[in-house]
Amino acid sequence: MAHNPHDDVAELTYEQARDELVRVVNELEQGSSTLEQALALWERGEVLAKRCEEWLIGAKARLDAARTAATE
Repeated sequence: MAHNPHDDVAELTYEQARDELVRVVNELEQGSSTLEQALALWERGEVLAKRCEEWLIGAKARLDAARTAATE
């Protein structure tokens, strides 16, 4: 089975994923990449953004659970 180059994203903390996403966006904004490089960066950015969203959803669920427990 082929290795997905984005598998490592699942191991990143929120801060690591966010920081790398910022770097990806900055690199894309510079516009100095080839089309192939830009597409790879875009794909990486999408995966990183999804990872950040997963972390934030998880954090919200934990806060909601804590609030519920505190009111019981």
